[in-house]
Amino acid sequence: MELIYPGHIKLSDKEKMNICYLSFPDSNSGCMGDTQFHFRIRQCPGRKPAVKAHNSYNRDCPVSLQSETAFYYGFVYFRQTKDRAIRRGYFQKSVVLITKLPFVALFSQLVSIVAPEYFDNGEPSLEAACHDIDQWPCPVPGDTLNLPIMGTVIQVRVPNRSDKVTGSTQARIQSTHTIPAHSILPSLHEVDIYSAFQSILPHVQLLWELVLLGEPIVVMAASPSVTCACVQALVNMIAPLKYCNDFRPYFTIHDSEFKEFTTRTQAPPPVILGVTNPFFAKTLQHWPHIIRIGEMGGFGVYTQFKTFLAKDKMILKRLMKGTQSKRPVEAQNAILRRHFLEMTQSFMIPLERYMASLMPLQRNISPHKGPPRLRPFDTEEFLQTVEHSGPQLTSGIKGDWEGLYRRYFKSPNFEGWYYQRQREVNQKLQVLHMDALCDSNLEEWIRDKEEVEIVDLILRIKEKLKFASNNHTVVQRESVAKLQKHLENIVSALPDDLQTVIKT
Repeated sequence: MELIYPGHIKLSDKEKMNICYLSFPDSNSGCMGDTQFHFRIRQCPGRKPAVKAHNSYNRDCPVSLQSETAFYYGFVYFRQTKDRAIRRGYFQKSVVLITKLPFVALFSQLVSIVAPEYFDNGEPSLEAACHDIDQWPCPVPGDTLNLPIMGTVIQVRVPNRSDKVTGSTQARIQSTHTIPAHSILPSLHEVDIYSAFQSILPHVQLLWELVLLGEPIVVMAASPSVTCACVQALVNMIAPLKYCNDFRPYFTIHDSEFKEFTTRTQAPPPVILGVTNPFFAKTLQHWPHIIRIGEMGGFGVYTQFKTFLAKDKMILKRLMKGTQSKRPVEAQNAILRRHFLEMTQSFMIPLERYMASLMPLQRNISPHKGPPRLRPFDTEEFLQTVEHSGPQLTSGIKGDWEGLYRRYFKSPNFEGWYYQRQREVNQKLQVLHMDALCDSNLEEWIRDKEEVEIVDLILRIKEKLKFASNNHTVVQRESVAKLQKHLENIVSALPDDLQTVIKT
């Protein structure tokens, strides 16, 4: 096995051991030929999150594509062939790419280019690949990247948080295609959810609810490539909402968290696991939601969960009709993705509307007071709005939307969304307060004020300049210049001795 990762990233022995175990399919899976899959492991506790270089990227990208703070992704290309010259009778080798970025589509393609070259030509191929990757630019949300790798070029657009969300990214990629590329990826991260769920399509709406609510789910299949596709599809179902629980596209009995996830002394944790070892069929039989695909006991979703919403039969009819008419898989996938996107948006629009109502009115933002804060989120107050302005305004799906919201409020997905939106709204309020300061005649205001009030204003302006420095992408340069001028004029109006104190 070869590990590809930057030299400055030091993995612990425990992390290396986990990576080694996860880089080979389970001995019971019988994967012959070439197999691709990926895994996700927790970074060892006590180590500093290695995300400083991605701070500006995280600020501008969609939240679901932010660099991981506490996890690594491993993208694996495994080859197993019969070889009588080897004592075990098989040639087995894996190439693994380790990263903190959840670019599933990109890194899966990358490792599929690098690994065969390495198997055929050895170490020099890995050195050439690392050299090419070193030349890649940092991902900038909104930019189209042309990424050379071993004689080919992968072109892909990095999504921006301000992008209009649609069911497909293909149109956006083609519109920015200006440089010839051997391979144009329609997305950095999206997976084929139709193919992943094809054998369990009647249950997709049930799965959407389980994922939205952060329920424990285990996916059992014979191959890690199947579990990865299904787990990643589950996580993608609620996009653009970020799935805030743990998930492991491929999990084995050798994982350091095996005991934590399989104990019967407490309820299963809110995690989605993908497993291939039949041993898990017994070990995880107490889990509340089990998806079986293929040879792991037949297709199906096994759960006692009662859905809050009525099943949308139209989407199933449309997909079945597409199957009968041999509609391309890409089109089927786009239809299903759009269906989930519309469901998620219908669910989130009332929450976003209520969030906006918690903001203070702009006319009440005073330059002579501290920046206003967002009012606390009152779940009962929100639920009172659901009957008249809930998801039924945008979705034809009937059901107990209020009950679904009540369960959602208890999930990490709500906590993650609310924390992110609270941070974004408070940031916007800071910008509005800064604008109010810029547009105010502060020099006139300080004429009849006590020195203590003037010093308080100076400290407030300095705080604003510090905020502007840390959030330069959302603050206009003109505002910074105005505020700096205000500060200089106010300080110069103070007595010399106080000026000296202020400037030190």
